[in-house]
Amino acid sequence: MAQDFVKTMEQEESPLEDTVVKVYRTAKVVKGGRRFGFGALVVVGDRAGTVGIGYGRANEVPAAVEKGIKEAKKELRRVHLVGRTLPHQVTGKFGSTRIAMVPASPGTGVIAGSCARAVLEFAGVQDVLTKVFGSTSAKNVVKAAMDGLMQLRSKEDIEALRGVEVQPVKRW
Repeated sequence: MAQDFVKTMEQEESPLEDTVVKVYRTAKVVKGGRRFGFGALVVVGDRAGTVGIGYGRANEVPAAVEKGIKEAKKELRRVHLVGRTLPHQVTGKFGSTRIAMVPASPGTGVIAGSCARAVLEFAGVQDVLTKVFGSTSAKNVVKAAMDGLMQLRSKEDIEALRGVEVQPVKRW
């Protein structure tokens, strides 16, 4: 029974992909010179609506990346999507960074910088337009993109919250 559970957990984790968004190098000045440390910003996702971000620090780059992946897997979140794009326009915020994400028509692709692109692609978004305002720090952009994705709601969720049926907007 326990072996079956372990197998299903391994099978669920196998489709997860990861990428390193940025590696940071820090220096600590000591009596003998400088001691370098590394930090790795990592995004993990299954490209089907699940994504997580992690930040790991260590004395070597591979160890920092491994810690970042481990943290990102703990922070996995589910994202509501409509087909290949977002259900509605949303603005994510973190610190002084704002990122506007707008649904796009099929075939548009992910129009975003490298940091936001990593989060969106690993979440499974294939058609979206983005614009970053304020700080363009990689950590802030990734966290703001995650904030925006966490604000997404499906039509059914909104109907349940409001207790009414949502009608499409009539265009001229």
